[in-house]
Amino acid sequence: GLILAEHLSLPSVFFLRGIPCGLDFEATQCPNPPSYVPRAFTQLTDHMTFLQRVKNLLYDIPSFFLCDFAFQPYEKLASEFLHRDVTVLDLLRKGSIWLLRFEFVLDYPRPLMPNIIPVGGVHCAHK
Repeated sequence: GLILAEHLSLPSVFFLRGIPCGLDFEATQCPNPPSYVPRAFTQLTDHMTFLQRVKNLLYDIPSFFLCDFAFQPYEKLASEFLHRDVTVLDLLRKGSIWLLRFEFVLDYPRPLMPNIIPVGGVHCAHK
């Protein structure tokens, strides 16, 4: 969808929970410092000691290498189709509106850019 939207010069609308490796933070330029924002599955809170902050930072390092490996086939596909060098991050930066299924109950609050709209509770059903 991203590649086709870029090829046809159409605006992109994202409806998602999150992108692995924090690409959604990077694409939208939202601050996400590992010294203050606890990473998923670390069981850390927003009140961390120095050693917990170091652990939080070290938890992020392998994801950079794994994500480059995981998204490389898509970058190659997009580059071949668009006839220019393109990265996944370049395609994500073209997003016009981000509808994030973001719950402040489950996730830590974070600053949001003007084109990001939290839409929590989408999958809730009435009893």
